[in-house]
Amino acid sequence: MNVQLVILVFRTLVGAVIYPKSSQKACKTFDDDASFKSNPGSLPIFLLADRGAWNAQNAGAAAILVADDRVEPLITMEDARANYLQNITAPSALISKYLGDSIKKALSNGDMVNINLDRREALPHPDERVKYEFWTNSNDECGPKCESQIDFVKSFKGVAQILERNGYTQFTPHYITWHCPEAFTLSKQCKSQCINRGRYRAPDPDQDFNKGYDGKDVVVQNLRQACLYKVANESGKPWFWWDYVTDFAIRCPMKDKKYTKECADQVIQSLGVDLKQIDKCIGDPTADVDNTILKTEQEAQIGKGSRGDVTILPTLVINNRQYRGKLNTGAVLKAICSGFEETTEPDVCLSEGLKPVIQGTPNVATYGDPLRSCPIPEQSRPETPGFAT
Repeated sequence: MNVQLVILVFRTLVGAVIYPKSSQKACKTFDDDASFKSNPGSLPIFLLADRGAWNAQNAGAAAILVADDRVEPLITMEDARANYLQNITAPSALISKYLGDSIKKALSNGDMVNINLDRREALPHPDERVKYEFWTNSNDECGPKCESQIDFVKSFKGVAQILERNGYTQFTPHYITWHCPEAFTLSKQCKSQCINRGRYRAPDPDQDFNKGYDGKDVVVQNLRQACLYKVANESGKPWFWWDYVTDFAIRCPMKDKKYTKECADQVIQSLGVDLKQIDKCIGDPTADVDNTILKTEQEAQIGKGSRGDVTILPTLVINNRQYRGKLNTGAVLKAICSGFEETTEPDVCLSEGLKPVIQGTPNVATYGDPLRSCPIPEQSRPETPGFAT
């Protein structure tokens, strides 16, 4: 039995499937004598499991196929409480119940099941330029989530600017905003968290309405970053966004009480960007009118086609598909590079650190990525799940 799957975590990898006789959910550690490491010269072993990937990876499986337990459209989801997910590096996939049952039946009949995991078409190739979005936030007081975002921007800036300057990518930053319910527009909480009479809102950074910065300060700074990108992009230098966000984070942190327009303006002027155009783009945050930029951002949050809604921060979208992997330079660059047609990749994609890792057979490569596709009961779902289609 030979099966071909298209999946989001590696280019191509061929392997032989095994369905364990015990611990079929893979929720428990496999016995010491249960090893799924392939022998030299043989195909890599793909473990078919009914639940998880962590224990299968530890037992040596080259890849993990998690079979759905019900007939339904496949989704992937992230449980924010499952910190171990970042340690799952083996290529992993959620497959349909029908396919899982078919593989199990073939294996029970003594058939050999080889599967070719192919992700070359998982990211669409609309042209020779990869388009990607980064949904982020200027707030720097939300703990590890905020820290991971700015750390990524700082580390990825050089690569991003190389790709953008040479026309290989089209990058767009985005910012999630909410709105205040109309009945609460005039409340103290809404006034402190919203601008433009409740149209655009962000949570209070320190969850204290009586001290520190307010949610409306975050909305305005998010808007300033979006306007900086707009003005820089119109001048043919969209990569200035990376310089601005990095410098603002260093020079204007909340903890130093410098998260202000004055500090932001100094950073903007140091980049030589027209400050008057940015102020015009921002407009009057106290006015009872729509802001074109933020209204467009709210509309962009709604999923269209294969992208899905953007509901969590940070979110990376590559060629209109939500990326579900580690937020670090190496992993993100690999994902972006996978969006190019073969032979059209820029040199930065062919550097030593990004070459495929050959496993098992010649010309078979694998790129590791976390499995984020473990269904959990409705009552224990995370409050802000991210779905990718």
